[in-house]
Amino acid sequence: MVSEGDGTYIVFGYGSLIFKPPPHAIKRTPGFLKGCVRRFAHSSTDHRGVPEAPGRVVTLVHTEDWVKFSGADPFPEGDVVWGVAWTVDPKHAVEVKAYLDHREKEGYNEENIDVWDVIDGEERIVVPKATVYVGRPDNPSFIGSEPLGVLADRIWRSEGPSGRNKDYLYKLAESIRELAPQSTDSYLFALEKMVQALDSPEYDSRLPPTASPS
Repeated sequence: MVSEGDGTYIVFGYGSLIFKPPPHAIKRTPGFLKGCVRRFAHSSTDHRGVPEAPGRVVTLVHTEDWVKFSGADPFPEGDVVWGVAWTVDPKHAVEVKAYLDHREKEGYNEENIDVWDVIDGEERIVVPKATVYVGRPDNPSFIGSEPLGVLADRIWRSEGPSGRNKDYLYKLAESIRELAPQSTDSYLFALEKMVQALDSPEYDSRLPPTASPS
């Protein structure tokens, strides 16, 4: 939401927006969201995959929505979603918001959510009511929960116009680690480890996707 008062527009990035700032960003504020999970649950046919072999990119889902169809998810609900709140130059706020609205036009709701950080050992709101694009389970590109081994294999194999799917995963994991000393994502790091194992020379790519490398 662009503020009617001073034209302020702050958007929270939890995927590639972490390491690829929106146009005309003038301030970067690392922090985390509560009550949400970040999952590789969005089918990508135009960036990290192609229509005949879709890749996977992250989406943000409210925790209560995620648990409805992913009871087997082994990762703690307590995981918060680390990312970056970008403040956009007020002179360009309207055009940048229009650009992001178009980019996220299918399958996302725009919400305003507080961004937190740990300051002097205490959790504090550092950006109130930042704009966040939250994924909808009724989105046709929403895949839901997949076995981690199957997901890792797909990410390892997939490539699209924006590059290899695994490079997106690796860059995202690296970016999360660099945000703050306490920034973490157990799901993301576990998936990264599995895909790195597939990069091993010992891995036999002829194994079925459900198999894990020994």
